[in-house]
Amino acid sequence: MNSREQLKDKKRIVVKVGSSSLTHKETGRLDLNKMEVLIRELCDLRNQGKDVILVSSGAIAVGRNIIGLADRPDELPVKQACAAIGQCRLMMIYQKIFAEYNHIAAQVLMTKKTVTDVLSRYNAHNTFLELLNLGAIPIVNENDTVSTFEIQFGDNDTLSAIVANIAQADLLILLSDIDGLFTDDPNVNPNAKFIDVVETLDDKLLSMGKGSTGSDVGTGGMATKLNAAKIATAAGADMVIANGEDFHILHDIVTGKQVGTLFKAHKDDNYDILDYLGE
Repeated sequence: MNSREQLKDKKRIVVKVGSSSLTHKETGRLDLNKMEVLIRELCDLRNQGKDVILVSSGAIAVGRNIIGLADRPDELPVKQACAAIGQCRLMMIYQKIFAEYNHIAAQVLMTKKTVTDVLSRYNAHNTFLELLNLGAIPIVNENDTVSTFEIQFGDNDTLSAIVANIAQADLLILLSDIDGLFTDDPNVNPNAKFIDVVETLDDKLLSMGKGSTGSDVGTGGMATKLNAAKIATAAGADMVIANGEDFHILHDIVTGKQVGTLFKAHKDDNYDILDYLGE
């Protein structure tokens, strides 16, 4: 069985979607058709008996749209206010659509302190396991309403890898506005080559990460995705970076089709999550 076919047997899957994958580029408003497809795909995975966790960006983007801000805010208090407004709307929509497919959505908001504090991390682990045991689908986001620079992850790519670690997932899927890992930025260099499988993350591959993002609603770039790959693979999970333009791609990934870039797990017995958070 090759690496892709082994994805069929994954039992606990964390899926991360970025703000740009959830909103209309022209207006910044939520793309409800895409959200419906995403939720249907996640429910189908749950119907197959797999545990599913969704890490969803979008609270600030939704909140800023509700209050009429044209651009992503820079000031922390405005970001926090947008997050408070947007998170309510986002969860309301998630709960409504999940309920249509007879599944329960549960909200989990985290800060960096959730991970750096041993007791908080243990409690988060127990919460995830109990929610999954009850058949719920946890929807995770950074708690942007209370996060400050000192206690924030800063991007949901890193957060999703940490969630995969805490929840003991065996597959992490990052869906964004890119097809996967290239040898260079394909938007700038037409000769950039696509990388199908990464057996081992080395310094050369890590240097390919670009810190920028092509969207004004997101915060992550390829650099954050490669950092997520370091965290997830060391914790024992495979990871796939793929394009979230069409959420049906989730079915393709989990059935072993050759889409996105697959990062193979390399479990590190000396793994300490704090080593990846600069603590």
